[in-house]
Amino acid sequence: MSASIQAFFDSATSSYSYVVSDPSTAQCAIIDPVLDYDAAAGRIQYRGADQLIAYVREQGLRVQWLLETHVHADHLSAAAYIKAALGGCMAIGAQITQVQRRFAKLFNAGSEFAVDGRQFEHLFVDGERFQIGTLAAQALHTPGHTPACMTYLVGTAAFIGDTLFMPDYGTARCDFPGGDARTLYRSIARLFKLPEHTQLFMCHDYLGPGREQHQYQTSVAEQLAGNVHVHQGISEDAFVAMREERDAGLAMPALLLPAVQVNMRAGHLPPAEDNGVHYLKVPLNVL
Repeated sequence: MSASIQAFFDSATSSYSYVVSDPSTAQCAIIDPVLDYDAAAGRIQYRGADQLIAYVREQGLRVQWLLETHVHADHLSAAAYIKAALGGCMAIGAQITQVQRRFAKLFNAGSEFAVDGRQFEHLFVDGERFQIGTLAAQALHTPGHTPACMTYLVGTAAFIGDTLFMPDYGTARCDFPGGDARTLYRSIARLFKLPEHTQLFMCHDYLGPGREQHQYQTSVAEQLAGNVHVHQGISEDAFVAMREERDAGLAMPALLLPAVQVNMRAGHLPPAEDNGVHYLKVPLNVL
């Protein structure tokens, strides 16, 4: 039986989250859930996460997995909040430890912050197979945007994080710490070896030129034929040159600093200080 897939769009960050469920068992996975964060006020709200929670309850589903495709730099993860409400095993790729080590230094996180991935309950290795109810799934390591990026393959559906965008928008940036354009090209080449009918589900859609309607689903065949950055026939060297030149002109994501501090902790806030308040740090003159 095929997976049932419900997409949820967060307009503030142009992010997509997904509930992927097995109709035969009502078990589900929630992929890349988003918190609402007002950077100007330093205030977190839960409207998007509560929509996911309401959907799961209305459909009579049971959360088996809370899956992160990577440590996001553009939104805060709602995984910890949703787990408190619905349960589920929080999971990410095993290379999260590389990301944690890099950013623990940047934010001077201190010895109390473990850099072994223990904030998550499961760390997927490349090729690892798992189940969502009776649905067969597999975790594929697809780094380049970050060292820890994972694709989750569920039947003929692949949830690819920030590896690719819709064909008219191209590919993810590779200039974050640990990112690498050559590695991204090779990860995309791996995705392009999946059957051409494989459906690819986006983590973001920023609207390609002239397009007014957000989209979240494409296919391997469509990407091969029409991705503006990495369609069939583009060499690795040409892609790397394009990607590095493009990245050099991009601004820093608006939520990178708060997002990484939360997401490297599996959606938990940094520990409260002695006044009971949680703080997010802004390192000056470092990035």
